[in-house]
Amino acid sequence: MAWVDGVAVLALFQFFVFGALVGRARGKYGVQAPATTGHALFERIYRVQMNTLELLVLFLPSLWLAAKYASPAWVAGIGSIYLLGRVVYLLAYTRDPASRTLGYALSSGPVVVLMLMALVGVVRAL
Repeated sequence: MAWVDGVAVLALFQFFVFGALVGRARGKYGVQAPATTGHALFERIYRVQMNTLELLVLFLPSLWLAAKYASPAWVAGIGSIYLLGRVVYLLAYTRDPASRTLGYALSSGPVVVLMLMALVGVVRAL
């Protein structure tokens, strides 16, 4: 389970870094809080953070539940793909939002797999 917990901590740290990027973009592009619109690059970085939050709410419980019923090593590996996907998503979305598809797939795909693993585990345990 240490690998699974490590992936979870890295996901939280990654979200923290994305938040710091939003803060830095606020200063760089003069977008004063609580505004969420302004310079296009600020808006892209902000959307990456918010999209990550939306997915993180599904990712973390799915990660832990899947690890309860399946191999923690496999679960951690799948979770690592999610982390990579979020970085790809950040880089693509900030460059050109239309190019975010690969990063989205590498992020949401693992979440769906983890949810299915957890569901199968729960059903089998009944």
